[in-house]
Amino acid sequence: MTLGNHTRQDAASGLRATGRLQVDGAQIHYEVSGQGPALVFAHGLGGNHMSWWQQVGHFRDRFTCVTFSHRGFAPSSVEAVHPDPRQYADDLAALIDYLQLGQVCLVGQSMGGWTVVEYCLEHPRRVRGLVLSATVGSIDLDRIAGLKPADLSAWLQASEKSVALCRAQRVHQAAGLRMALEQPAMHLLYQQIDEQARDLDKEVLRGRLRAMRVRGPADIAGMGVPLLVISPQEDIVIPPPALRALASEVPGTRFVELPEVGHSPYFEKAQVFNQHLGDFLRDLDHTG
Repeated sequence: MTLGNHTRQDAASGLRATGRLQVDGAQIHYEVSGQGPALVFAHGLGGNHMSWWQQVGHFRDRFTCVTFSHRGFAPSSVEAVHPDPRQYADDLAALIDYLQLGQVCLVGQSMGGWTVVEYCLEHPRRVRGLVLSATVGSIDLDRIAGLKPADLSAWLQASEKSVALCRAQRVHQAAGLRMALEQPAMHLLYQQIDEQARDLDKEVLRGRLRAMRVRGPADIAGMGVPLLVISPQEDIVIPPPALRALASEVPGTRFVELPEVGHSPYFEKAQVFNQHLGDFLRDLDHTG
């Protein structure tokens, strides 16, 4: 059973509403801003619906921007002790149905990649475009033929050192050392958003996400959905060589590598991120 209710409406413009959607064993908080084709954002492990403020502010004049917090991420809630990420795609489907969005473009960051990939596999005809940012979602790295073991090993060694340095300096690893040094206020905001899920056992959730990695590049290619892969060069959470290799194995994929940016390019380098996302969306309009 699915129930929903808008809880607040922007009376001045009529273009922003918030609400909570009741789904199986959870309540999903969402926000809708703007008007036009639907653009839906799925946040990562260190975020929630607010993570996308720089994208919503940029795209809301041309798109209906939908953000939400995954079950278990405040202000969403879940009845279970630990949220099951296998339910994320169904939650997204319920939200898209409730809001009557029709065809959507999906943007998944890190953990959100699991959500959008699984939704797209179930409903490919309802997705006009798919964006994977710093994520391969539920793709099994061992099934990416173009991912060279030497490249992965080198990244793992460098990543372990950087993660240790982040911990020593109390830097959020999904934000990264560069953001903390060059944009300390943004790093603080990132931490504050992450801390809203302080009661969530993220190690349990990480384990459940790893168990979901059973897909292969052929699954993505078989959907026939236009794909943009955004790979931050200094990512220490998800290996950039995996993103490049995945993009090379899915025909027609647009691949963008962003230099001097960590795991969260949408947050750290929003202007550059928005430019590439905007170019992708314009091309969808021209080909669609």
